[in-house]
Amino acid sequence: MEAIELKNVTFAYPDGHVANEELNLVIRKGERVAIVGQNGAGKTTAVKLMNGLNKPTSGDVLVNGINTKNQTTAQISAYVGYVFQNPDDQIFNSNVQKEIEYMLHYLKLDQQEIERRVSRAVELTGIEGYLHMNPFDVPYSIRRFVTIAMVLALETPYIILDEPTAGQDLIGIKTLSNLLDRLQEEGKSVITITHDMEFVADNFTRVVTMANKRIISDDSARNTFWSKEIITEARIKKPQIGEVAEELGLKGNIIFRHELVELLKKY
Repeated sequence: MEAIELKNVTFAYPDGHVANEELNLVIRKGERVAIVGQNGAGKTTAVKLMNGLNKPTSGDVLVNGINTKNQTTAQISAYVGYVFQNPDDQIFNSNVQKEIEYMLHYLKLDQQEIERRVSRAVELTGIEGYLHMNPFDVPYSIRRFVTIAMVLALETPYIILDEPTAGQDLIGIKTLSNLLDRLQEEGKSVITITHDMEFVADNFTRVVTMANKRIISDDSARNTFWSKEIITEARIKKPQIGEVAEELGLKGNIIFRHELVELLKKY
């Protein structure tokens, strides 16, 4: 099956600290999934299980049917690309173009294919004007798109974005939204860890909520953000539009701006 599957997965660090307990999750080809929850809920540990950086203490992680226990992280990275929260953890070349090309040369792709992939990644992220600059000289928000472009160039079927909206302005967030649409059109799966509930509500129909090292909910954005039990246990916030609608006593479990506007027009 073309999917990432976590089957009864528990992960404990060498010191015995348990970060994930009994995780069961399936993310299929072409899905967009947001993983939410407070710090310490186990989100980052869970996604590092998906790309092989962590190996389960018990249970199994399958990527397109391949058990990560039997593969190196490098082998799994051919399927699952991971954009770290801090771009400085992934950058080390002297200019942006070399940064994007680096792994493609390592994979020994021919020059025509390298140019095609770089061109696509640059176009998707909107960083055309920065290719000859040192990555550490570009604005932080653009540096984040550099690391996204690096992963996009690998053309993995699954892409993990860790807190992608951090440090982004409205233009950057719009670019991210457009990017998600394009990737879904191409059949790519995108998994996002984020505390930005507005971004989740606007871009993800499926939300996996974690608390206390476990998955406590796997549901739509609307059902998630209008469940007092989930919000309380996971200690997450309802998107602002939902909070406004609730304060006004409006019916319909509203989470989108256009829904609020249309309902207010009726009044």
